[in-house]
Amino acid sequence: MSIFDFLSGQFIDVIHWTDDTRDTMVWRFEREGHEIKYGAKLTVREGQAAVFIHEGQLADVFTPGLYMLETNNMPIMTSLQHWDHGFKSPFKSEIYFVNTTRFNDLKWGTKNPIMMRDPEFGPVRIRAFGTYSVRVTDAAKFLTEIVGTDGEFTMDEISFQVRNIIVQEFSRVLAGSGIPVLDMAANTADLGKLVANAISGTIANYGLSLPELYIENISLPPAVEAAMDKRTSMGVVGDLNAYTQFSAAEAMTAAANNQGDSGMGAGLGMGLGMGMAGQMAAAGPWGARPQAAPAPAAAPAPPPPPPVEHVWHIAVDGQTTGPFSKAKMGRMVTEGGLTRESYVWTAGQDGWKKAEDVAELAQLFTVLPPPPPGA
Repeated sequence: MSIFDFLSGQFIDVIHWTDDTRDTMVWRFEREGHEIKYGAKLTVREGQAAVFIHEGQLADVFTPGLYMLETNNMPIMTSLQHWDHGFKSPFKSEIYFVNTTRFNDLKWGTKNPIMMRDPEFGPVRIRAFGTYSVRVTDAAKFLTEIVGTDGEFTMDEISFQVRNIIVQEFSRVLAGSGIPVLDMAANTADLGKLVANAISGTIANYGLSLPELYIENISLPPAVEAAMDKRTSMGVVGDLNAYTQFSAAEAMTAAANNQGDSGMGAGLGMGLGMGMAGQMAAAGPWGARPQAAPAPAAAPAPPPPPPVEHVWHIAVDGQTTGPFSKAKMGRMVTEGGLTRESYVWTAGQDGWKKAEDVAELAQLFTVLPPPPPGA
């Protein structure tokens, strides 16, 4: 074996990449002077792709496998210069390894509230957040459009751009969905699929895909949530007067049992004792019944809160119209636009129902006279 053959064998490259960072998307194989020798062995593992760059131009993309970089088994190399000269003329090229596995558990969220029109609450602002996964599907396009000459490209360098695209499409899909705010929690899976489909066309131009997108939470502003909690509490309490009396009695009992302030407890106990003594004195000796004093006039009970007026949607030939108020529904009955067989839906109702099966709407049809006899 000649000295030339020996030196040529010593300079044969073994090109491969293993990564344990979990966030590196692209890594450039570093070789002094970017000299890759004729006959180099290239190993591309599962979950990787290798992009071969020659003289600044993309020459080829390698899928998982073992390759010998020679002209006799790589037709693309026949157009490259000096590869048949071995060690005498080393070839200056670059190889970029691209991670094609999924990058999971990436976070997204709305930095500012999204304005939308709700059929029940009117204009509202909502926030949302969740997770998504992304992967490289076109290594060549991703390298030319995003990475460029970056020798080590990580997920953090593009996650901000992907999050902006998600928020933009989420706002557009949410505004056009027509789903009431109170029903969004039951439709997050469908919303996630709609947003993922809307994003796929945009990020495909970067050589990426979005396999999964999850919406973990959709929330209203704190002031609106507090108002809804108060409204719910009123429904749970029921009789407001009885609840006020019960709360006052509980507070008096807790104060009387408070051992940390003996003066207050003694004063309250004395007050309770004097009240009981006054009642006993009023009863007279040996249980004599005094004449009943006129009872003070009871304060009038506060009026109950006004009922919430429902708005209704109507299904006609597979299309949804609305929302309509009850007054508008009454006019539609008179004009013939709403019949007993029309399907209607409102927030909180379990599915679509015929108008005549909804108690609140059935009375609208009794206003019109029935058909005359013999008609």
